[in-house]
Amino acid sequence: MSVQLLTYIFVGISFGIYLFIAIRSRANSTSEFYIAGKGVHPIANGMATAADWMSAASFISMAGIISFMGRDGSVYLMGWTGGYVLLALLLAPYLRKFGQFTVPDFIGTRYYSSFARIVAVVCLIVVSFTYVAGQMRGVGIVFSRFLEVDINTGVMIGMGIVFFYAVLGGMKGITYTQVAQYCVLIFAYLVPAVFISILITGNPIPQLGFGDQVIDDPQYLLSKLDGVMTQLGFEPYTSGIKSTIDVFCITAALMLGTAGLPHVIVRFFTVPDVAAARQSAGYALIFIAILYTTAPAVASFARLNLFESTHNVSYEKAPEWFKNWEDIGLIAWKDKNNDGKIQHANGNAFEPAKPKFNEKKGVYGQRLIINEANTTNNNEVYIDRDIIVLANPEIAQLPPWVIALVAAGALAAALSTAAGLLLVISTAVSHDLLKKTFAKNITEKKELLFARLSIFVAIIIAGLFGIYPPAFVAQVVAFAFGLAAATLFPAICMGIFSKRINKQGAITGMLVGLIFTLSYIIYFKFLFPEMNSSEYWFLGISPEGIGFIGMLLNLFISFLISFSTAPPPNDIIEMIDEIRQP
Repeated sequence: MSVQLLTYIFVGISFGIYLFIAIRSRANSTSEFYIAGKGVHPIANGMATAADWMSAASFISMAGIISFMGRDGSVYLMGWTGGYVLLALLLAPYLRKFGQFTVPDFIGTRYYSSFARIVAVVCLIVVSFTYVAGQMRGVGIVFSRFLEVDINTGVMIGMGIVFFYAVLGGMKGITYTQVAQYCVLIFAYLVPAVFISILITGNPIPQLGFGDQVIDDPQYLLSKLDGVMTQLGFEPYTSGIKSTIDVFCITAALMLGTAGLPHVIVRFFTVPDVAAARQSAGYALIFIAILYTTAPAVASFARLNLFESTHNVSYEKAPEWFKNWEDIGLIAWKDKNNDGKIQHANGNAFEPAKPKFNEKKGVYGQRLIINEANTTNNNEVYIDRDIIVLANPEIAQLPPWVIALVAAGALAAALSTAAGLLLVISTAVSHDLLKKTFAKNITEKKELLFARLSIFVAIIIAGLFGIYPPAFVAQVVAFAFGLAAATLFPAICMGIFSKRINKQGAITGMLVGLIFTLSYIIYFKFLFPEMNSSEYWFLGISPEGIGFIGMLLNLFISFLISFSTAPPPNDIIEMIDEIRQP
């Protein structure tokens, strides 16, 4: 059978399972819709948490970033895994003991202020929509390549699937759907990794193959990759060009952002008690580690196979996968020396996109896409980083069923996280803005209706982000983590561990963190992209890492204002003591 037919079968079966689970897990109350009735088993919740957290960025883009950036790309690996440990140890048990539905619920109650709740909702929506943009782009990429439909059509199909099981089942439906999605995505990630590890190193365990010798070659994998890249004019794979401060700030922003992600935090509200929250955090860490320890190996295997299968090969004899991805615009080739062969080298194959001047606003806006050869270097190939994991089985010439399995896994990763994000957006609107702030007297039935309507609106907006993506999947997600680190994490952490922080400090801190971090990202990534380099960055810190500085500003402002104003009331102090008790 062809790859396309197998993909239809695999994706169709997996989608059928998701929809069946959603129908069987229909939510009939706000408790079931928001937090699955607090009845999820710790192992199931651990798998659902892992699927919720391991998004398209983890499945599709992380290995691609590492593959192209080498050591510098490892900041995503360290930041995301380290952040989950931080979340599991510092925040999850305490928030579960608080026992409500949402992160804004905690912030609004802890800081005894409806305005604090509204600010938290705004921060949550900004973070979640930034994050969901990456997921929808991942869905579009998978559909466009493997099902041979337009990217926009693929995004809309994904929107329809998520809408069905998120609206119908709420957190209850999403939880058990995510258990199935975890099984699909982890199997889809490991099978090709094991195959390719055996082909390259003879070792069936990718994590060990990553540090093993290459078959029929006395060199170790990374040594060989370093040599190949150096020969082609690249920096060695194991070297790094990012400054130490930028690496530190990106890692810290990803770690702290992970601990502040609302769609992950809410998962710990779905278990029966605090002990179950701790257990599910441990299980989730194990389930996450399986993929994250495999990603560096996948990245290295893909980079080596990419060069060996295409460099100095006649375009007429280029592998089929190369032309398949070229057909949808995610690979491009320009024969600069007219020899008819594909040449890899350091540098942009095409002229850098030039800024377009907006005469009405008097500023530089979106870049123009100019498909002209860059004659300052010998590189002839442009490859979108987000295709590395998806193309990896094709590059290694694995059986068609493996390629189809990877497509199903990528969709599972993207849709699981998208569903979780859309649900927290819906919950923030229906529960925090309406029920707890502006329409306190609405019935539970009306609240459930508004929650489902909110998901509908959120899915439409998410689809627009997928059709008009701002950057690579992992980059978009990094912005979301930076925003979460600068806004929600300090408010949650200080709310648990500091009795002196009051509503004035927390509110001002969140606003300062949000405005500073968001402005910095927009300025360098969208308004003046030609200035997006270390010579213009504040202290040499990239937009991906600026969330750490935003977090420090948040903390400083929060403490400064809190110690300049009245302390929190006694009932809030007593609530903090109660939450802290084991």
